[in-house]
Amino acid sequence: MLEKHLVNELKAVSLSMFRKDFLGIFHGSLSAKIENNIFVINKSYSIFDELTDSDFVELYTKKDYRWNNASRDSDIHLQIYNNISEAKYICYTMPPFTTSYALTHDKIIPKDYFGSTLVGPQKVYDPGHFDTWYKRAHMEIAHHMKKENSNIMVIKGYGVYAYNRDLHDLVKQIAILENSAKLLHNCGIEKEEQNTRYYK
Repeated sequence: MLEKHLVNELKAVSLSMFRKDFLGIFHGSLSAKIENNIFVINKSYSIFDELTDSDFVELYTKKDYRWNNASRDSDIHLQIYNNISEAKYICYTMPPFTTSYALTHDKIIPKDYFGSTLVGPQKVYDPGHFDTWYKRAHMEIAHHMKKENSNIMVIKGYGVYAYNRDLHDLVKQIAILENSAKLLHNCGIEKEEQNTRYYK
């Protein structure tokens, strides 16, 4: 039986993240740890702006039939929960400015106050060949987060994985990172325009 209060929180947060373009109609995932061997996650092909209770599934670390309907990201969430005790909530998002900026930079260094103080510099992880990424992702993501001692992982051409002990802090960090990337993007465009005018 799904925990009603927890699922309602996940539904509210998913709608907010969808409206900010952090989650797409069919891409992204959001989960919460219930016990050491149980977590709840959205099902595959969930539409994030209209999630219902039936769009979530409770999974045990020992796989059973319920895994067949779960998000394709479930193995990644499981490995993070298994390896990082601080992880209570996990999300996979694709915030547009962060994802775009990561395509051409190997690090995101916020220049604004909130980004600098609450998120800090973020390395951009290169996943290599996309055709084998989902075979490797569940191990590489958890390993990288633990190795870097970071609860945020920006992945080139793929998006952002993050975990937190508090659901609202998790969303806040993604929002702050995305705003920092937007400011860096806009600053870069302004510099290009200035350089173009200078050399004309």
